[in-house]
Amino acid sequence: MTITAARDDYIGHLKGLNYSVRTVRSVDEIVSMFALFLSGEGVALVEEIHSAHVVGWQRHVASGRTRNGLPLNPGTMNNRIKNAKGFLKYLAGKRLVPSSLPDELHYVNAPVLLPTSVLTHEQFGRMAARIDTATTWGYQARTIVELMYSSGLRAGEVLGIRLHDIDYRNGVAKVLGKGNKERVVPVGRTALKYLDTYVKGVRPFLVKGGCDRLFLNNRGGPLHYKPLLQWIRRFCHDPDVHVTPHTFRRSCATEMIRGSANLWHVKELLGHESLDTLKHYAKLTIVDLKRTHRKCHPREMETQG
Repeated sequence: MTITAARDDYIGHLKGLNYSVRTVRSVDEIVSMFALFLSGEGVALVEEIHSAHVVGWQRHVASGRTRNGLPLNPGTMNNRIKNAKGFLKYLAGKRLVPSSLPDELHYVNAPVLLPTSVLTHEQFGRMAARIDTATTWGYQARTIVELMYSSGLRAGEVLGIRLHDIDYRNGVAKVLGKGNKERVVPVGRTALKYLDTYVKGVRPFLVKGGCDRLFLNNRGGPLHYKPLLQWIRRFCHDPDVHVTPHTFRRSCATEMIRGSANLWHVKELLGHESLDTLKHYAKLTIVDLKRTHRKCHPREMETQG
């Protein structure tokens, strides 16, 4: 199989796993860089990839430069290594390359940094209060940010929610995460209040057909990422923090950890893969998640008592 055909096959595989358009585009860009490197090494077929080529890619990444001629930061290098690893693991799974090849790539040491795009609970409260909920779009925007902040959802996850995915009685929502993996997350009382009002009193004005997505655009179809980003920039500007849709997910996790939430609970809430060191722990139930969520999420604590 040619490198190009293998790359196309891999990208098609990721699309089939329901990875977001942005994620697939990013992976495709890096795998294409890896393919171009292999071509420069005289490799045309995946069966010709050997250990020396993989080690050469590692060196190529380490010597890479930005457009300004500066060395790549560790995060960028590790992203290129990670995506090449993923491609090689896919090929190894099809027995097109030796199973040991992905292990020839090693991540570089990167400093552990706190997230920079994070809102404190006070900042979130002030920002949310500035959204004009007297308008249809303002109320939908407020509902979305309350839900993302409450449940730590990715933009793609919140945009993919359907009407029947919200369980108001039990305070949970069903979401479809990366890799087409479904999970159930707690939804706090504040977010549920906005959701209930939105569904009953706002969404009916947006419906123009049979779309069952929870959040809609001005044509009655499903809301997509680009308009969401534009709304966030319009409604959620903060002078101290560069706010993006992902800011609310980071802020949820950061504030829960500050509230002494167990890190494993937070990982389950966010839908991250389990760490190898935590494999012996039993999988948490939604009851465990809701108990921790209610105890540790600041939006929940302020409604108690």
